[in-house]
Amino acid sequence: MRHALTAALLATSMFSLPTAAYAQAMTAEEAAQLRAELAALKAKVQTLETRLDAATVQPAPAPVTTPAPPSVTAKPATEISWKGAPEVKTADGWSFKPRGRIQLDVASIDAPAGATGIRGGTATEFRRVYLGVDGKIPGGFSYRVEADIANSEVELTDIYMTYGTGPLSVTAGQIKPFWSLDDLTSDLFTSFTERAAFTQAFGFERRVGLSAQYKGKALLVQGGVFGDNARDLTDSNHSVSVDGRVVFMPKFGDTQLHLGASAHYRDPNDPAATNRYRARPFVHTTDVRLVDTGLLDIASERGLGLEGAVLAGPFHAAGEAFWQKVKRSTAADPTFFGGYAEVGMVLTPGDTRGYKDGAFDRLKPSKPINAGGIGAIEVNARYDYLDLNDAGIVGGQQKTALIGLVWAPIDYIRITANYGKVWVDDARVAAANGDRSYSADTFGLRTQVDF
Repeated sequence: MRHALTAALLATSMFSLPTAAYAQAMTAEEAAQLRAELAALKAKVQTLETRLDAATVQPAPAPVTTPAPPSVTAKPATEISWKGAPEVKTADGWSFKPRGRIQLDVASIDAPAGATGIRGGTATEFRRVYLGVDGKIPGGFSYRVEADIANSEVELTDIYMTYGTGPLSVTAGQIKPFWSLDDLTSDLFTSFTERAAFTQAFGFERRVGLSAQYKGKALLVQGGVFGDNARDLTDSNHSVSVDGRVVFMPKFGDTQLHLGASAHYRDPNDPAATNRYRARPFVHTTDVRLVDTGLLDIASERGLGLEGAVLAGPFHAAGEAFWQKVKRSTAADPTFFGGYAEVGMVLTPGDTRGYKDGAFDRLKPSKPINAGGIGAIEVNARYDYLDLNDAGIVGGQQKTALIGLVWAPIDYIRITANYGKVWVDDARVAAANGDRSYSADTFGLRTQVDF
């Protein structure tokens, strides 16, 4: 464009010269004048070109910043999910979740006159009302704090901290020692409203201690050293127990196998220590124990348990046996025995009983009622046996046949109903006619929700 402008101006100047200048030879004076005009014209052209360049210069484009695409691996600072209650997790490893359960029971016992007195019949109770929290702490730590506030009382249940980043973990606090499949199965997932009679009779309860666990794909090894339950820890309580359990739990296709054994040793560390072994007649609404050894002096106790189960599709079977030997300082040493055998079937298509880490787990309906289904329905049958007679001790024998129905309309709501026929020999409590061998009928209905 610059050269075109120069040419145009030169051409205009040339045509503006006198015509006679081209018709004859120029004189020296005319040539000098022409050179001066051309020089002036050239200066004007340069000035115009400079102005034209300044007017046509485009501003430099601003740098374009392209936002970086979001990282597909980046985690949000806080993540909230729902597992019956909100669970909050952070990207650096913290988590927090409220937890709890409510179990409302209606139960009854029909025993011979005089056996249960005014503490029989039908009654209602809040069996458990748990409230607590659990979560994780960065570095491989986890925790749980929980208490039972049923019936206007506060009782500490699970309170512990666990460390473990692999198959091995260590736990300090109040937990269940490692005794029995039925005892280590959460009360949320048991087949009936009450556990096996021997778990009551032999004092299975949470205790404060230090424990360790190895959990492999098909092997579970648990062991620990424990004191007593948190509510019983006083200056005069020095009892120490050692408990261990081994479970072989291979899975063959859809079939889960469970084979386990446990051992228990307890030293009360008190020459005047006493203990009693007793159990309710499969309902918790009565305080009467039809089988009861009474107070016994105890130097130590040793327990041995065997357990087995199989889960194949909707079917499951389980059984346990436990021997509790009591060493006494003033008399012969009795060995008490308890056990059960159980079968069950989930009736709703596609549903199975849960199993996890050496214990039964949640019954999850594949078609809950909020998705147009009927939930999950399971039927169970059990024969339970407890013998507290040995070495001169007459605590009685209790045999119970149970049948139960479980309905889980959704994952976190469960209704359990069961009927039991109880036969008692050498009962601690005699009937009104003096008979110590009789039978009783029990019924339990539980409505529960957990989160």
